[in-house]
Amino acid sequence: MVTRSHSPRIFLLFIAALALLAACSEVKEDAIPAGSRVLALGDSLTEGLGVKREEAWPALLAGKTGWEVSNGGVSGDTSEAALKRLPALLEQHEPALVLVALGGNDMLRRIPQQDTIANLEKILALIRAQGAKPVLLATPQPSLAGAVFQNLSPPGFYRELAVAQQVPLIEDAIPDVLSDPQLKADQVHPNAAGHALLAETIFGELAAIGYAR
Repeated sequence: MVTRSHSPRIFLLFIAALALLAACSEVKEDAIPAGSRVLALGDSLTEGLGVKREEAWPALLAGKTGWEVSNGGVSGDTSEAALKRLPALLEQHEPALVLVALGGNDMLRRIPQQDTIANLEKILALIRAQGAKPVLLATPQPSLAGAVFQNLSPPGFYRELAVAQQVPLIEDAIPDVLSDPQLKADQVHPNAAGHALLAETIFGELAAIGYAR
């Protein structure tokens, strides 16, 4: 009499159960209520170069969430420049949440990657010291091939930094928009439609984290 072994099936069921348990055990962050102050810290991609202020993604995100989102984007800013002005911004706005979208100008200016990482680490530490929650947004690696094939991607240091600092990462929102020529006003900046998609994607990511509703 030949008996079949059910061990492969049992093993697969066990793995599926573990995956389901892990998914159910994920704890979302507490929602940030409407009316809360939020700071968007970045460069021209945040400031909204080429579009009206009310068309930039921070203003659109405010409309979706009911938050008071202050646009702290400055065209041309590097991570070092943003770090220098951050203390005054934190004191002025007293945000509950800070969205950090920096690094693009560092890469364009070929600033050593370790310097960018060090500046971002200090930015995250300052935000937390102020009692605010940081969220990191990745920007794409400048790439001619990526632009030609409409497939820009962020450098790996964003994910490594997010893991090391235990900070949420919105990895693909900006790269995906900048990969689509129809969503850009020029080679490196979103148009109004691009900012609208950015706001929608960022809102969805923040909702998945638990911050937005």
